[in-house]
Amino acid sequence: MTIEQAIDVLKTEAEGVLGLTERIGDDFVRAVDLIYRSSGRVIIAGIGKSGIIGRKIVATLNSTGTRSIFLHPVEAMHGDLGIVSDGDVLLAISNSGETDELNIMLPSIRKAGCPIIAFTGDPRSTLARQSDIVIDVGVAREACPLGLAPTTSTTAQLAMGDALAVVLLDKHKFGSSDFQKNHPGGNLG
Repeated sequence: MTIEQAIDVLKTEAEGVLGLTERIGDDFVRAVDLIYRSSGRVIIAGIGKSGIIGRKIVATLNSTGTRSIFLHPVEAMHGDLGIVSDGDVLLAISNSGETDELNIMLPSIRKAGCPIIAFTGDPRSTLARQSDIVIDVGVAREACPLGLAPTTSTTAQLAMGDALAVVLLDKHKFGSSDFQKNHPGGNLG
């Protein structure tokens, strides 16, 4: 039972990620172009597991040549909006697209002059309606047998973030010597 269950989890998550390939289209291209042309940073925000995924995407973007920073939505509403400036782009992550703490900060982000990209599992959500570009990262089902714990959905968010980072790396013509400059303390390859 244990081995079969583990295999089912991995297959479910793999299917979730493969399902994203059918949704890579004009919105993804627009998101890449928007970030590439921006004069500022990519600011990434999310709550809970989506926030943890957001922090990992920030780390990947920074190490591959796209300046980024994580903004916790609750802290944003209590002074941290000061990190946002004209020229930045917000990437907001929420599977449901109905995360109140995230959605409440979006008007302030827009007032600061930042376009908003959403990674959401619901293209009709509040987050999607408040965004300029919507990337559908929805999955058919979570690997959690209860259907409650974010499992496949967070794997999909992470994979889409990696796709974004790698495409931007190529667009920036970021090479191995650039990568080495950002990783002076580690063994690479």
